[in-house]
Amino acid sequence: MTDFIKELEAILNDDPLGLLDIKPKVSSVMSADARLVESFKEINAYMEEHGHEPTASRDIKERRLYSRLKGLRESPDKAAALAEYDTFNLLADVTAPEPKEINTIDDVLEDDVLGLLDNDLPGEGDPNEIFQLRNVPKTLDMPDHIAKRKPCDEFEQFEPLFKAYHAGLVSGEKITRKFESELQIAVGEMFILQGMLVYVANVGEKEKKNFGNVNARLYCVFENGTESHMLLRSLAAAFWKDEHSRQVIDAKQAELEIEPEQVSGEDEATGYIYVLRSLSADPKIQEIDDLYKIGFSSQPTEQRIQNAEQEPTYLMAGVEVVSEFQTFKEPLINSVF
Repeated sequence: MTDFIKELEAILNDDPLGLLDIKPKVSSVMSADARLVESFKEINAYMEEHGHEPTASRDIKERRLYSRLKGLRESPDKAAALAEYDTFNLLADVTAPEPKEINTIDDVLEDDVLGLLDNDLPGEGDPNEIFQLRNVPKTLDMPDHIAKRKPCDEFEQFEPLFKAYHAGLVSGEKITRKFESELQIAVGEMFILQGMLVYVANVGEKEKKNFGNVNARLYCVFENGTESHMLLRSLAAAFWKDEHSRQVIDAKQAELEIEPEQVSGEDEATGYIYVLRSLSADPKIQEIDDLYKIGFSSQPTEQRIQNAEQEPTYLMAGVEVVSEFQTFKEPLINSVF
């Protein structure tokens, strides 16, 4: 009678190619405490490379490490768990909590030293979060340049202005030029947007936003009898989006503009000529009509005037850029005789 057990053992033992030598799979999933340690080691690596703690800078990686370190310092339990890895004594001042008495399940859940139950580290999430929409805005934010317009109650004051500009374009007293810079948007300027004249009747106080960008609330009147309070940068975005947008200027003003074909690729940029209007609150300065400052700077005007409030040349006050012209010089030609 055949002994099937012995036959099976013989087959299993006679495996020269190791086909039956199955090794258990090693899980690639990192445990929560290992993730906590690895995240802290990134902070140590930054300290070793830069010689200082990460700060709340604009660098995304540094700011992320700064927030992580701040969170660890606010969590004595995690700080205590990372004590043996604290090479630079970053968590030395964190006071360890008193040992908690564990009696109930609630005590176990609250005493989560290694953060096994929280989800502030990558990969630790709520199992129900697959039902939560991410990266989908709850409300659709429409661009400001297509913000709602409303009828202009005082349009009769602006209507003659639009008619005058139309007549000027027909007679040649007015011409159009391409929109190239936000500096062109100023009080009293007229533009063509989507085939319609739009007049900048007022520019609110200019403020520096993120990354030094300047913005302001405008009051714009359109020739169809509507008005809108849009942002300066939003109006500029609308001009750039409309390839047919133009600025309407006096024909004589165009003579001061440098045409692109007048500047060759060999010409060297030397700086900027600027025209500024003072924003001083001093009554003696405000009562002077047509007070402008004309100057030259080797750096962009916005950069040159960023500390205007501290400079006597700008009357220790902020200024408004009226016009800016870039300057060039022809290269020197070396002749060999």
